[in-house]
Amino acid sequence: MSIREIAEAFAQLCKDGRHEEAGERFWADSVVSREAMEGPMAVISGRAAVKAKSEWWYANHTVHEVTTEGPFIHGEQFALRFSMDITARESGQRIQATEIGLYTVADGKVVEERFFY
Repeated sequence: MSIREIAEAFAQLCKDGRHEEAGERFWADSVVSREAMEGPMAVISGRAAVKAKSEWWYANHTVHEVTTEGPFIHGEQFALRFSMDITARESGQRIQATEIGLYTVADGKVVEERFFY
């Protein structure tokens, strides 16, 4: 698959609300996930660990709505813009947030995802 095909398929899964499926289909075994924060989830390596991070996020947030824009492609990378309306379960605080996901592709798989917010 070309970078455009990968980016469009990944984006469509996200637009359809199937974020976990996008990861399962496109993450490399050695994928690295980087968050724009400090702490234990700032950098997560490996498919199983990134999947566990995603599962933790969904277990700790109620998702009211997520919209996805993109993909925006440059070389072997693509970006998606996520607009989210969520509630943090622990605090009960409802949050509207925007996040950019930058995905790097090698050998047909996402080898890094980097989030900006």
